[in-house]
Amino acid sequence: MDILLILFSAVVVFFFAGVRIIFEYKRALKFRFGKYIKILNPGFRWIIPIVETVNIVDIRVITINIDSQEVMTEDNVPCSIDGVVFFKIDDPEKAVLEVEEYKFAIMQLAQAALRDVCGKVELDTILSKREEMGKNIKTIVEKETQEWGIVIIDVKIKDIQLPENMRRMMANQAEAERSRRARVILALAEEEAAQNLLSAGKLIDKSPSAIKLRLYQTLANIASEKNSTILFPFPEEVLPRNTKKLKTDSKEEKTKGKKDKK
Repeated sequence: MDILLILFSAVVVFFFAGVRIIFEYKRALKFRFGKYIKILNPGFRWIIPIVETVNIVDIRVITINIDSQEVMTEDNVPCSIDGVVFFKIDDPEKAVLEVEEYKFAIMQLAQAALRDVCGKVELDTILSKREEMGKNIKTIVEKETQEWGIVIIDVKIKDIQLPENMRRMMANQAEAERSRRARVILALAEEEAAQNLLSAGKLIDKSPSAIKLRLYQTLANIASEKNSTILFPFPEEVLPRNTKKLKTDSKEEKTKGKKDKK
């Protein structure tokens, strides 16, 4: 009886020792005496303990940070650049059998590609075209990882650290550029205002009554301030009128006088 109990216990332990639960987002490579057999799909799986082993691989999108790299740009500016790589295992068999520690291998490839790509362009290009730099790094890394059954989804440049003196110079440059733009905009505004004032002056000059109305409007605006007092030491008739009309009237009077004498 004791022997049967021992055998039964041994069978139960042996059975449960070989139980493997594989999740939907994972795949398991089955090995028997170290030789690859097949890929185990998600679900309840059983392997022969000791004789068979499994290597589980995650097939979801995996993220790896690219450690900060010291890069000398084409215009001899030292900077530290880091990024992130998004990849996914398309063929678990190749990812395990073709390369050792595929995460470490992808990280090393990404670091080398980042130094290579950023070292061939100027600093302004890196700052303004991060997305393009990421695509170039992705293209370089993807050539190697295709043989490993790994798909590179995207590569992003996260941060660019510049020396302190370079930051100050860039800040001064940006401030000078904004000051230049402000002066140009102010000059254009003054030019446009002068043109509008010239047009308005010509239009008002055609009518004496318009000049009076403009004067009254100006007085009304000034009178809105209660602490202001306005004095006019000359009559309104002294204001300039339409000289062309006065000349025409004088010519007509002279012509009329000559006719009366005749």
